[in-house]
Amino acid sequence: MSSTAQPRFYAARLAGTTVFDPIGDAVATVRDVVVVPQTRTSARAVGFVVEVSAKRRVFLPITRVTSISPGQVISTGVLNVRRFEKRRGELLVIGDLLDRVVTLTDGSGEATVLDIALDQNRHRDWMVSRLHLRRRRGGGSLSRLVSRGETLTVELYQVNGLYGTQAEQSAHLLAASYQDLNPADLAEIIQELETKRRIELAGELADERLADVLEELPEDIRVEVVTGLDAKRAADILDAMDPDDAADLVQELPEAVASELLDLMEPEEAEDVRRLLAYDEYTAGGMMTTEPLIVAPETPVAHCLAMISREAVHAALASTVHVCRSPLETPTGRLLGIVHFQQLLRERPDRAVGEIIDQDKVAVPPSAPLSTVTREMATYNLVSIPVIDEDGRLLGAVTVDDVLDHVLPDDWREQDEPRPTTGQIDLSEIARATARDAAEEG
Repeated sequence: MSSTAQPRFYAARLAGTTVFDPIGDAVATVRDVVVVPQTRTSARAVGFVVEVSAKRRVFLPITRVTSISPGQVISTGVLNVRRFEKRRGELLVIGDLLDRVVTLTDGSGEATVLDIALDQNRHRDWMVSRLHLRRRRGGGSLSRLVSRGETLTVELYQVNGLYGTQAEQSAHLLAASYQDLNPADLAEIIQELETKRRIELAGELADERLADVLEELPEDIRVEVVTGLDAKRAADILDAMDPDDAADLVQELPEAVASELLDLMEPEEAEDVRRLLAYDEYTAGGMMTTEPLIVAPETPVAHCLAMISREAVHAALASTVHVCRSPLETPTGRLLGIVHFQQLLRERPDRAVGEIIDQDKVAVPPSAPLSTVTREMATYNLVSIPVIDEDGRLLGAVTVDDVLDHVLPDDWREQDEPRPTTGQIDLSEIARATARDAAEEG
């Protein structure tokens, strides 16, 4: 990592670096950096190829890396042990780009790539920024005026040909032009494309990006996109989705397709989805996510805040930490209570979270209907609510966005209505739905 204010690492120098989990245990070794070209002069890192036991190489997403520095890479500790396979549109910095011949834009000839630097920008994305080169012998008259074989470091815009020809990059540029859009806006654009173009664009998006976009698409279009992908890629997308959203999508697929994709998913992810499919869609069990933030009572406040700060954690889930007895994966041991984000900010960093549990232990069973969930969340001003079984074990949590998805009309994403300018949400639909369900219960 560079000593300058802007975080930087060189790919070849990082190769062989040990990957540690948050508690300091070595879990893997870095072997390569995976990048996706964004334009002719830019590429974004999406993760690392790392080697675990038995010489097995797997993919570590960049979103699961919390620190990169000389001698160590620190990750969240979560590794998908599926063997790494390069996707269409991806390039390996060491495997594909090192030793590539590029042309210097100043007219001084060609050079060979020795190493590639990646800088972290203000959006916390790691982008290819500089090249360490060695000038090639031979060339035109101008190249003879410079020292052949010398090494130099240049900005990325000072060379041509790093990623190949423009024709080779054309498939990437469509996705690159939409890289700054949020998932909801990109979903609107995808709705306007023809089927073939939708599938092509989906094929160029990273798994996590496509998973977020699918959650924003109408049912018929997301089914079209998923069934248009290779089955293995589609299963990877389901792995990247939150379990509750993946379960909703699986329910919409033809039975044979759904069964095939569940078999291709990672066993733990598929188990969560199958568990959610057992509940009615409009109950707490059908709406919940099985991956809320869970800690043991002796966990210090500082560790809880670190969990919440991870970019991959959705805002609604980050609002609450669930304190449980072991095991700490759903279904957990007994739920002791919850601690809100604001409460954590008021406490000493070294204080055990079990000492500050909210005494109003509000939770619902998985069979609770939508009306009960909304009433409880409104009564206690909750952004999320725990779902527990008859033994008090945590099964998951329902968040406010899950409730809104089930309260709004099925075609709300396709309705062309102006967005609110006041920053407030119209809760009339929630009120009407709650009243309707309460009447049905009565």
